[in-house]
Amino acid sequence: MIPIRYNLRNLAVRRATTLATALGVGLVVFVLAAALMLTEGLRRTLSRSGQPDNAVVMRKGSDNELSSSIANTQVGQIASAPGVKKDADGRPLAVGDVVAVIFADLANGKGKSNIVIRGVTPEGIAFRPEVKVVEGTLPRPGTEEVMVGRKIARRFEGLDLGGELELRKNRSAKVVGVFEAGGSSYESEVWGDLDYVAGAFGREGMVSMVRVRLESPALFDGFAAAVEQDKRLGFDAMPELEFYEKASEQTAVFITAMGVIIAVFFSIGAMIGAMITMYGAVANRRSEIGVLRALGFSRTTILVSFLFESVLLSLLGGLLGIAAASTLGMVKFSMMNFQTFSEIVFAFEPTSEILISALVFGGVMGVIGGFLPAIRAARTAPIEAMRG
Repeated sequence: MIPIRYNLRNLAVRRATTLATALGVGLVVFVLAAALMLTEGLRRTLSRSGQPDNAVVMRKGSDNELSSSIANTQVGQIASAPGVKKDADGRPLAVGDVVAVIFADLANGKGKSNIVIRGVTPEGIAFRPEVKVVEGTLPRPGTEEVMVGRKIARRFEGLDLGGELELRKNRSAKVVGVFEAGGSSYESEVWGDLDYVAGAFGREGMVSMVRVRLESPALFDGFAAAVEQDKRLGFDAMPELEFYEKASEQTAVFITAMGVIIAVFFSIGAMIGAMITMYGAVANRRSEIGVLRALGFSRTTILVSFLFESVLLSLLGGLLGIAAASTLGMVKFSMMNFQTFSEIVFAFEPTSEILISALVFGGVMGVIGGFLPAIRAARTAPIEAMRG
């Protein structure tokens, strides 16, 4: 076995080419890790909006809150289904929201984007204990007051504390508070009084979706069967966590696919760079290879040594890439959620699984890029190499 310090010395001697190749691999690893971290950030942001013991009920055939509608008179039927938990006063824990989207100007003047407007009741806010006002106050019931999620506060015109947001023509809302919700997607929404929001968007007498808290997640099947049995009502029930998982699917697939495609194209260039570097190393070290062969090292040993050197070079670049990607953990990213066609703000989420996967991808690049040069080194004839 050829000592590892031999490979380390050769990488150190070729500092310029080593650094250039490592940076190329590092860029690929960085792009791949960033895309996976972004996807994980989206999934976690949406999953934080759900609870394992909550269930959601929508109109059959709807795949999001915007396209669903349930009459207020039907909320009581859903709330009375078996398995729904009751509060200390014996009232079922069930709430309905009205959800709409508006097209608003960005505060930086660089275009427009969609904002989710959610009409809630005081019970709806209490239903979500993770919601905490961090600036200002809660909007008063029956008024045009709203509170803004922390992630989009001041991001749009009129969303600063004390500002005014136009919901519809001649229907404005005053921002009286900024709230946090445990990092969930709620922090990318504007919340106001249910009746005021419903009136502003012509949705009086109905809600978009009903949420209930169950006594136990194990009771969901019985609850769903009771809610869905009347085909005339046309309801669909699903666990809240599953609802938000589906809500992230399309956007997550898009982000991952784009990241992987970019990483693959970059990786081709990086592997060619690694291959050229290793071919140059073989050419410059023909005499050394001849000496190694004369000393009794087999072709297989030399092949493994050069292949190891290529992988080592790629792993060095991979470490640079994941180190750079790890710094994105505090970066916020904003994009359109394809399920709701509204803007959602979330952060890159570096996890050990993502970073290790990206590093392994870098190592695989080293194997592919170094394989042919390693074969060439192994096939070098000892006598010819020492003569050269």
